[in-house]
Amino acid sequence: MTKKQKIMVFRLAASAVFFIAAVLLEGKSYYAWILFLLAYGAAGYDIPVKACRNIATGQVFDENFLMTIATFGAIIVGSLEEAVAVMLFYQVGELFSDYAVNKSRKSIQELMDINPEYANLLRDGAEERVEPYEVELGDRILIRPGEKVPLDGVVIKGNSSLDTKALTGESMPTEVEAGSRVVSGSINLSGVLEVETTSLFDDSTVAKILELVENASSRKAKAETFITRFARVYTPIVVVLALALAIFPPLFQGGGWGTWIYRACSFLVVSCPCALVISVPLSFFGGLGAASRNGILLKGSNYLEAVANLDTVVFDKTGTLTTGRFQVTDVAPTHGDREALLELAALLEHHSNHPIALSVKEAYGKAVDVERIGQVEEISGYGIHGQVRIGKDWHELYIGNRKLMERQQIKVDTPSEIVGTTLYLADGREYLGAVVISDAVRSDVPEALGGLRSQGVKKLVMLTGDKEEVGRAVGERLGLDLVYGNLLPGDKVFWVEELLKKKPFGKTLAFVGDGINDAPVLARADIGIAMGGIGSDAAVEAADVVIMEDEPSKIVDTIQIARKTMGIVRQNIIFAIGVKVLVLVLVAFGYASMWAAVFGDVGVSVLAVINAMRALTYKKMPSREQ
Repeated sequence: MTKKQKIMVFRLAASAVFFIAAVLLEGKSYYAWILFLLAYGAAGYDIPVKACRNIATGQVFDENFLMTIATFGAIIVGSLEEAVAVMLFYQVGELFSDYAVNKSRKSIQELMDINPEYANLLRDGAEERVEPYEVELGDRILIRPGEKVPLDGVVIKGNSSLDTKALTGESMPTEVEAGSRVVSGSINLSGVLEVETTSLFDDSTVAKILELVENASSRKAKAETFITRFARVYTPIVVVLALALAIFPPLFQGGGWGTWIYRACSFLVVSCPCALVISVPLSFFGGLGAASRNGILLKGSNYLEAVANLDTVVFDKTGTLTTGRFQVTDVAPTHGDREALLELAALLEHHSNHPIALSVKEAYGKAVDVERIGQVEEISGYGIHGQVRIGKDWHELYIGNRKLMERQQIKVDTPSEIVGTTLYLADGREYLGAVVISDAVRSDVPEALGGLRSQGVKKLVMLTGDKEEVGRAVGERLGLDLVYGNLLPGDKVFWVEELLKKKPFGKTLAFVGDGINDAPVLARADIGIAMGGIGSDAAVEAADVVIMEDEPSKIVDTIQIARKTMGIVRQNIIFAIGVKVLVLVLVAFGYASMWAAVFGDVGVSVLAVINAMRALTYKKMPSREQ
């Protein structure tokens, strides 16, 4: 809680104490009057000040003006307790709203740690550590293991593996060699690389990601709150009508000023939008609370309205639809059994800590006989060559990518249905088979997609930095409508913007992602949904909705909560306006007294608040799986 919020809590607590004391002493009018004024001032002294300030700048009919007119009208007719209650509840609602937003908002710049701190510049045969922005186009830089790639460029010398997860969302390291392109923000995992820069730092991938987040955030339209929109129409109308009611009838009919002023004051009382000012925010806060209890964080009540109109959902793949944890998903021996082939792979990968090696050893799940392992050589960018004892004889085995097989002039035969990162095994020149490693689909993804369909979501799309064929295989398995692969952050923003152009009027598009590379597109979509548990801090910051438990099926819960909340809001709006219009007409023509006006305000408010409290509860509805 911020210092400003703590001060508001103290103000509201003081206001509540004064208010209760005033009610208890209401028989002693002088003391009660003072206490009511103290309660009003403690809760909302700043609201009339803001209203005056906004009027001076041309913003007349905003929520501050609305609350000022409403409470001053109540004070004029002697209903001090009503004025205090309205202001007190309004400020409580504002406090909860402010807390919900500020709790989740942090600086993107502080969270995004992909920005490189330095570059090792090679100049006249010497190495010099400089700031990345000091490196010129065409300069050569040295990147050691564990260092970030500071600028985009092309590898001149060396072989290595790069962790590009922060850029593409892909957990599997990328192998690079002379001639390979590298992008800033990647992390060098193994060998030393000499790179010739192809862009200045201001034009690098890291700089573009930061710029995309900022620009996308500024392009996103922020819907005005209901209170502000309503006040711009409702408030000036009722104020003008009240003035007209107090002036024109006695002016043209002669006399009766007291009667018409009384009617005008009653008119102002019943026109006080207490029911809407209190119940509408409470409905939204109830929806936010119900979502929070179900592991869903929404950064504002306006996103409930947006989620309720969801038509298109766009997913990242790795870490969102899939676990982001690579596993052996297929073993395809040319002859013999699968266990024997997997054992040979585990023997060769025993001494390696590469993510691929860890996946193989985990899949084998047994302790290997290290005495069967002879000399092992890791061939950077290709795989492993090693000696393994099979029976009584030692064999020269190779395990690695297709390039290793081509280098050893080994013909491989990969079944067409295999999709993923493939390790090929060979004994000398004899091809033994393949081990396929891929990213497993999250267990609740089918439920999530089926639930989204049942909730009326028309289009399900996947955008991924992974290979096109891998993405399409996952998309076909899950029944997605569209799949686009080999995408960088800017490409994802492009496709989301294209989809935004095609969505139906009044409908919204959500993007669901988890990585730093997803931050720009999360900010650009109508609704950005981040997988909070494993998601990067930048993605969580850029998103509007955070799924705290990394369960895509929670998106269905979010839709159901949002639609229930919006239903309650509409009920309260129709009920409150309907009753108020009826009482306003009766008061204006003298068929209703101040008591009817008070019921039209306070009574409607109580009923609306009771209805709003239903938003606090949520029972998960069954979803239809695909």
